[in-house]
Amino acid sequence: MRDVVIAIPSFRRPKGLERLLGALEQLNTDAKVTVLVADNDAENCDAVQTCEAIRARGYRWPLDVVVEPRRGIANVRNALVARVLEKHPCDFIAMVDDDEIPETRWLEQMLEMQAGTDADAVGGTIRRVFETDPGPWATHCDGVSDVLHPSGPIAMLEGTGNLLRRRALVENLPAPWFDVAFSFTGGEDKDFFVRAKAAGAKFAWAGDAIIYDHVPPSRANLKWALSRAYSAGNSDMRVFLRYRPSFSAQLNEMARIVAALLLNPVLFVILAFNPNRRVRPLRKLYRAFGKLAAMGGRTYEEYSVIHGQ
Repeated sequence: MRDVVIAIPSFRRPKGLERLLGALEQLNTDAKVTVLVADNDAENCDAVQTCEAIRARGYRWPLDVVVEPRRGIANVRNALVARVLEKHPCDFIAMVDDDEIPETRWLEQMLEMQAGTDADAVGGTIRRVFETDPGPWATHCDGVSDVLHPSGPIAMLEGTGNLLRRRALVENLPAPWFDVAFSFTGGEDKDFFVRAKAAGAKFAWAGDAIIYDHVPPSRANLKWALSRAYSAGNSDMRVFLRYRPSFSAQLNEMARIVAALLLNPVLFVILAFNPNRRVRPLRKLYRAFGKLAAMGGRTYEEYSVIHGQ
């Protein structure tokens, strides 16, 4: 029987965590499942209290909870991996966020894709569920649009919001698995996958392994979407630079940035009377600005603000 720990980082979203834990009880799977939650709020411990209340009234799966006092998304992800390696002799580690809900066959779809491809890590579809409809423009923006790929082997993964990985993948990489330099900026997951690929890891995508991401009004607006594009460009460039790319790779990246800065203002003017499509050149501009900022040593702390409950 396949043994899976579902690992959940949580920070001040007790309602979202309770909703997620309830959805995990409904999973249609033959796997041996343990649910592990890491509370990143040592002051209030909302996640600990939520888990204790759910456990007290009877929960389908073994439910483990730890507290990570060091703030930041990288720290709490590291706490989850460390707890698994110390306490849970599983075959696989799945990771979902506390504002998400999986479909009932989500875990089975992930496990089937892993078995069919022998991948070390498998990503899955993320569909957005909005409290307030942002409009059609949202389909053009990272963090607001759905995350979709064709099923099968894939060259690279970038996010851990819907992820299954072999236990051996983290056993074979040195700690810290997620670099704390990205604790408040994001990008810790992409940095992890870059190192994993360099160590020989193989990746796949399970298109039918669907998770629904709950999007509050504070994220369903153009201002947040453009700041997310800036943040993504900033963290992507930081990851790119830290591995000492060749001179030709740096020139190629600079050419792409310059092209984005020159071309997208023109596209924005051309598309000015199409409020949905004109968002695309804006998004690319903000990503380019974020990359330039990273080249100048500046970072953007996207995860210093928490959205949703």
